[in-house]
Amino acid sequence: SIPPPGDPHPAGTTRLSIHWPIIKRCVASPTKVAMIDETRTYRRAELLVGALHLASAIKPKCNSNTLGVLLPTSGAFAMAALAGWILGKVVVPLNYLLKPDELAYVINDCETDTVISATKMIDFVGAAPKVPNLLRLDEMSFDGVPEPIWPASANDEDLGVLLYTSGTSGRPKGVMLTHGNIAANVRQINQFIDLTEHDVALSVLPQFHSFGLTVLTVLPLTLGFPVVFHPRFVPAKVLKSIREHRPTIMVAIPSMYNALLSVKDGTPEDFKSLRFTVSGGEPLPDATAKRFLERFGVILAEGYGLTETSPVTNWCRPREWRAHSVGGPLPGVRERVVGPDGLPLEPGQDGEVQMAGPNIMQGYFKLPEETAKAFTPDGFFRSGDIGRFDADGHLYITGRLKEMLIIGGENVFPREIEEVLNAHPSVHETGVIGTTDPMRGELPVAFVQMKDGAPFDERDLRAWCRQRLAGYKVPAEFRHVQDLPRNPTGKLQRRELKAWLVPAPAVADH
Repeated sequence: SIPPPGDPHPAGTTRLSIHWPIIKRCVASPTKVAMIDETRTYRRAELLVGALHLASAIKPKCNSNTLGVLLPTSGAFAMAALAGWILGKVVVPLNYLLKPDELAYVINDCETDTVISATKMIDFVGAAPKVPNLLRLDEMSFDGVPEPIWPASANDEDLGVLLYTSGTSGRPKGVMLTHGNIAANVRQINQFIDLTEHDVALSVLPQFHSFGLTVLTVLPLTLGFPVVFHPRFVPAKVLKSIREHRPTIMVAIPSMYNALLSVKDGTPEDFKSLRFTVSGGEPLPDATAKRFLERFGVILAEGYGLTETSPVTNWCRPREWRAHSVGGPLPGVRERVVGPDGLPLEPGQDGEVQMAGPNIMQGYFKLPEETAKAFTPDGFFRSGDIGRFDADGHLYITGRLKEMLIIGGENVFPREIEEVLNAHPSVHETGVIGTTDPMRGELPVAFVQMKDGAPFDERDLRAWCRQRLAGYKVPAEFRHVQDLPRNPTGKLQRRELKAWLVPAPAVADH
């Protein structure tokens, strides 16, 4: 129903777009499997025809430049996003785990007049989005031949996606990613690890997350290998899916890998198909990495990136693995670690990680001052992460600039304390934050989640820390919690932990 893809780009434009490589794959080999989710298998022709049906429904209604997509992790989300790009819209993946007022804020801020969703999803979030046009997939017909729509052209400077940050430190900010940003990151990843049509991706991350969107949706559809979507992370179901589909690529957050260890019948044989088992989103605890290797024989290699970087900047390939390293930079990514004076530091010295490259965002939507603060005068993005390089150019992320504690004039990163506590045989997970102290500036407070059935013994935990940490790093107080607060993508919410503090902290160790 559409002409064969040719060269859609005007003369003189850079030929980087998100959707045209996907469309070309669909036309060239329409019967090959593109996606599998909990409801069905999508062949490439079905993906393209479904996207055209959606585009024909959106076209007469949507007058805004942006298109909201409120759908679970699925083939339907990919189809809706492709429909948006075909129409030349900026796709806004909406986080269905936000609170109603936060979701309403994002919808209002992105200035869309149309949202694609489904009745079950609207029931899940609790209220229908307040937009002029709410299109429900379950009320639409996909029968017959769709309206022939010639897909919009795009160059590398055209805005393609508006991804809202999780709002860990305030209101969500819209990160403006161009077609060129995401297409470049797909190309960078492929150059770095050489993927083929024989690979299979397992997606357990939401598509409103930058890793779920770029790495686990756009990347496989662009390069032509299938992806298996899971709308919710249920460890037993995910393990069953691994056994059935034999994926070669899995990207997940540390807590997900930790949860897979709880599946009693998991064996090393289950994970033998995996070529790349990547941990990202937050630092990988030593205890999780060690247990996964001992039980399943799988090295969890860390990757690194931010929403603002489309997202991947670093990846520790299995053959280069070393503890805590997120690997070297991807092709085209320039990185440096700088001190407080902005000058580059030598290997082994901690400073702010800054990067530049074709995958770096255009800026924050309608926030020119925030955008200006995010970049150095010479165009490097300020990540806000603290890290260091080793002699081989491998990057190690040691903390967040905003999370760094200053205790008696000494810099302390929560991760160091958390690693020590996580290694305790009775501890499941921990979160460490600082509280103000009139004598020493700040003091560390540890929130501890114990393993099932393990008693909480503050004296034991304190003694464990005293044996392994300098005195000033030992938490002033240990709090027992049933669960740690996490955002929708699983990242620890330190802001929530701060809200749990009482004004008067306990006396510190000396």
